[in-house]
Amino acid sequence: MATAVSILPALQLAALDDAYSKAVARKRLKMMLAAALFAAALVVAGIGAEVNLRTFFTHFGNFVSYFDRILTLDSGQRVWTDIGEWFWGLKKWLKLLGETLLISYVGTLIGAVLAFALNFFAAQNTSPTPWLLFIVRRLLEFARTVPGIVFALIFVIAFGLGPMAGVLAIAVHSTGALGKQFSEIVENADMKPVEGVRSTGASWLSCMRFAVLPQVSAGYASYALLRFEINVREASVMGFVGAGGIGQELVVAIRKFYYSDVSAILVTIIVTVFVIDITTGWLRGKLFGKETRA
Repeated sequence: MATAVSILPALQLAALDDAYSKAVARKRLKMMLAAALFAAALVVAGIGAEVNLRTFFTHFGNFVSYFDRILTLDSGQRVWTDIGEWFWGLKKWLKLLGETLLISYVGTLIGAVLAFALNFFAAQNTSPTPWLLFIVRRLLEFARTVPGIVFALIFVIAFGLGPMAGVLAIAVHSTGALGKQFSEIVENADMKPVEGVRSTGASWLSCMRFAVLPQVSAGYASYALLRFEINVREASVMGFVGAGGIGQELVVAIRKFYYSDVSAILVTIIVTVFVIDITTGWLRGKLFGKETRA
């Protein structure tokens, strides 16, 4: 079946074409102005941060040569030609790595418990009073804004060298991060069950327990597992300031120029993080899968 195509008069087509060309020109002008502003902001930021491209390209070879050194044994051979020599301290490193994992686990667990206790007060739809909402939110912001390594340094000064400082630093930072994530999950929860439970004369605590918690528990567990994975990396770095774990051994190897030890420890940490990432990802998938089926 043939269809008729209506053709507008030439005068009307010319007007439409002119309007379209002007709209395209305005859009291009806006894009060019945005690009120019971005480039200007980048230049200003680079000057303010004292970024010197000449220095970067001049010393870039030092960066490349360092990786060449950490992949070379004292004998001059490549590290992969003698795995036994490369990982000579594996037993000691695994023990320290186990300490790092325990620091991360205990710190994450404490942080998750504290975040669980505070998040209902930080969620806009469940906080009993506005002033409590304000105070708890500011507290969580402080806990997650200060870098974990700064907390670790403070706790090392207060309690001395060792894993305790790392556990406390991770616990505080995890409380802030998980508290924010948990409260956002609560804010997206369906409030109709809460209204139903409240209509029976139940207390605020009972409403949280029986109406909100069943909706958000899987999400809590998922974020806590993700935080544990992040904290393993955090704990490795915190060893630089004496907060225990394998990071302490890594910084000693760097300072003493034990190049092959640096690469061996880094490989050990990376493989461990890979395994944890895969495991926690699988567990999170299972948790959300159960939540979906339910």
